[in-house]
Amino acid sequence: MTKKSLIVAGFLLFGGGALFSGLLNSCEKAHAADETRYEFPDIFDIRYTPDTLHRCTGWFTDAGSWMGFTVPEQENGIKVNGFCGPFSLDMNRRQWIAASAVEASKSDGSGLSVDSSCYYPGELRLIMKSPTGDVKERLNFIDDKLALLSVENEGDVPLVFTGKDWSKDVKLRMNENSIMAEHPSGEVFVITFRPDVDLKVTDGNYIATAPKRKNEYIGLSFFYNEKDVAPGIDKALATITNPEPALEKNAERWDGYLKKTLRDDMKPEYDRIAVKAITTLISNHRTARRGLLHDGIIPSHAVGYFVGLWAWDSWRFSAGAAKFDPELAKNNIRAMFDYQQPDGMIIDCIYTDPAENNARDSKPPLVCWAVDEIYNNTADTAFVAEMYPQLLSYYKWWYAKRDHDRNGMCEYGSTDGTLEAAAWESGMDNAIRFDDVKMLKNDGYEDAWSMDQESVDLNAYLAMECRLLKKFAGILGKKFDGPDYADKVADYFFDGDNGFFFDRRLADRSFVSQPGCEAYTALWTGIARPEQVNAMMPQLQDTTKFSTYIPFPTIAADNPKYNPRGYWRGPIWLDQTYFAINGLRQYGYGDLADKYTEQVFDRLDGLQQKAPIHENYDAHTGARLKAPHFSWAASHLILLYNEYKKK
Repeated sequence: MTKKSLIVAGFLLFGGGALFSGLLNSCEKAHAADETRYEFPDIFDIRYTPDTLHRCTGWFTDAGSWMGFTVPEQENGIKVNGFCGPFSLDMNRRQWIAASAVEASKSDGSGLSVDSSCYYPGELRLIMKSPTGDVKERLNFIDDKLALLSVENEGDVPLVFTGKDWSKDVKLRMNENSIMAEHPSGEVFVITFRPDVDLKVTDGNYIATAPKRKNEYIGLSFFYNEKDVAPGIDKALATITNPEPALEKNAERWDGYLKKTLRDDMKPEYDRIAVKAITTLISNHRTARRGLLHDGIIPSHAVGYFVGLWAWDSWRFSAGAAKFDPELAKNNIRAMFDYQQPDGMIIDCIYTDPAENNARDSKPPLVCWAVDEIYNNTADTAFVAEMYPQLLSYYKWWYAKRDHDRNGMCEYGSTDGTLEAAAWESGMDNAIRFDDVKMLKNDGYEDAWSMDQESVDLNAYLAMECRLLKKFAGILGKKFDGPDYADKVADYFFDGDNGFFFDRRLADRSFVSQPGCEAYTALWTGIARPEQVNAMMPQLQDTTKFSTYIPFPTIAADNPKYNPRGYWRGPIWLDQTYFAINGLRQYGYGDLADKYTEQVFDRLDGLQQKAPIHENYDAHTGARLKAPHFSWAASHLILLYNEYKKK
């Protein structure tokens, strides 16, 4: 897709071996005509200088790396002339390796100070002013272990580089023309300079004096496996000696992400939302490490407890990434199935340390949807064939161990009999509909417990999984041999008196009459009959219930238990909002679906500006809540963008 750039006058990047040409006053004016990413300056604000008092809420990271960087703040009084970091993004050791591992200065001592910075998709920029010529830096990830720092030095005074505020646990040593920063955990950060840079280590730091030249290239490598260090340093040296091929590959990768997603018929501000969502997912990509046996997408790199893989989160992330990075989407699914249990169960979450994994519960079954999204974007029958036996085994597990009375309608539950784990299995931990549930032991198994309540969303998901498994079986020439209750779900869970879908209690089959987001799944999965959807419309369009400022909260806004910041008791979760909007579109309410999409895109706080995409939002104000840089919300923003019809 070719778009007219929104940026006026700019740089030509890496033409004839030069890093920048031309001198501008702001990073935001940088532009390369052939790269789509330069139409989206300051996609996020990640200004943060280590040791400032406020909390860091996001890093620049890419290509599955386990390290991240920020740009220095310009107003906090702590001076850093370089990108801040790296920061170790592992859940078990989230720590700044240095305030700035590579800080620039002029060899004559003339002043240098940060003037401006910019975050483009897949790239950081920094401009520093000096009386003897400006210094401009660019940071790109070449792969998961190597980032390339490109430095242009205007003027005739050579540059000197050193580290600032190394972690007290880090020990520095030289290895030829590399600086090794070694941590007791086994992580090693390496700075590789060109062979003609004069390098010394002294007093717990290093000094690197470059010869007089305009363009300097420095390799920043991060290792957590000793066997990767030597070949990694060799790659860094080869890259800084000949940087253009690696930078071209980075540009092609990011241009591919964006061009596969962006549409010619969308508002620029909606394009920006899609680009932010892509950047969020790629920033949360992590390569295989220890207990994570395949690459995957974590919920949020900005929050330590989210550095792992969760089941239904992963299905959503794969659906969001299927169009622009299908290989990552496939591996993200494989990573969860690496831990499939002998009985077919997919466990709740996995981490780099398998001792931290949670197998007390599963998560709602949406994985066939994710596989189908990948298939629809790739026509990869080999992947369908690879996954089909595992998908079918997981599907059958629900009916074996989560159907207490064997009536074909399943319940959320747990392996240990606790309500806590059963609530986790629903994915809606503190939902109002579960306030009065109890746990029941399922006959024939020591590890199978159910809530005393059948859930409409669970059975709607299973109905869709059934439909898709039949599709996959047809593609592969197989016979589907799983349970099939799909045609019974809609009528079973629809309360005609109240015109809404509800959970049902096992004891007396009464409805749990708390109108909430679980009803949206009947529309999204396509199981609802048109007359049932029509009966729901007065409540779905009621501004006191579900048609709020940001549409489709997790519980009706007039419920006495509604809490605008109550996690699953009121706020907007964009997956649920997407289910409702997509469901309306399926049942012929396309104009209404567009209207609600516009409310999401136009009203969520900071979405069109520099703010990160958050875990959830206030339904009445659009205020950001909970975790920033959240993959779940990003995935569904991509899906909303793809399906929006208006120009």
